Amino acid sequence: MAVEAQRLAVLGAGNMGSALIHGLVQWGHVEPGCITAVDPRPSVRQSLDALGVATTDQAPAALPGHDVIILAVKPQVAPALLAELCDQVEPEQTVISVMAGVTTAAIEGYLSGSVPVVRAMPQTLVRLGAGATALCAGHHATADALALAVALFERVGSAVVVPESLMDAVTGLSGSGPAYLYTVIEALSDGGVRVGLPRDVALRLAAQTALGAARMVLESTDHPAVLRDQVTSPGGTTIAGVHKLEEKGLRDALISAVQAAAARAAELGRP
Repeated sequence: MAVEAQRLAVLGAGNMGSALIHGLVQWGHVEPGCITAVDPRPSVRQSLDALGVATTDQAPAALPGHDVIILAVKPQVAPALLAELCDQVEPEQTVISVMAGVTTAAIEGYLSGSVPVVRAMPQTLVRLGAGATALCAGHHATADALALAVALFERVGSAVVVPESLMDAVTGLSGSGPAYLYTVIEALSDGGVRVGLPRDVALRLAAQTALGAARMVLESTDHPAVLRDQVTSPGGTTIAGVHKLEEKGLRDALISAVQAAAARAAELGRP
């Protein structure tokens, strides 16, 4: 069944859940009337009501008649929510979890029968149709269930399938990655201000440079190191800057950040 024909229940409409809903409506061509959002906060529900999405503060009321159930609550809330819903999820429904660190086996342990569970690690960038999402299938997830989940996230960016053993690594890299890059963009902007650029000009130049460089990596067949060498002239300005990045340990800092975030994701998944 095509994504457009699916009815989606999104349990949790915080930053991630809301971003996914907005992205699917704006970029994924999913009719807002096909989505029901569950959140206890009236202000959140009101903003989604304005989008045309059905809303409720009662999770059990959102399940009947929906093909896909998206778990977008914080991992700490998962046990209570799944215990509440365990007998109400039907085997013909597909459960997609975007909760960091929570394994498909842990989710399946709460559900009756052979409900297909797919785990996904997206980013709030799905709101712009520019997310990078990794997915893995649970024990009961059929090829069709996984294909449906992949198609859903491809509507709001790109999607890859990985073994579940790599999902914590995905969380450390792409799941937390936007925060690292926001920090890099802010630092580049600060550097521009330090050498005399107006703040708004520096920020615009830094952000557009990051956007263009990322696009070049995705659209080129060359390794990033090759692309870097192409713009690094002998004795020029860029090599002076790259030398300083190596001296200050930017590469080591980013690698360490991914490792730390992946380790934290693993901690969140432990009972």
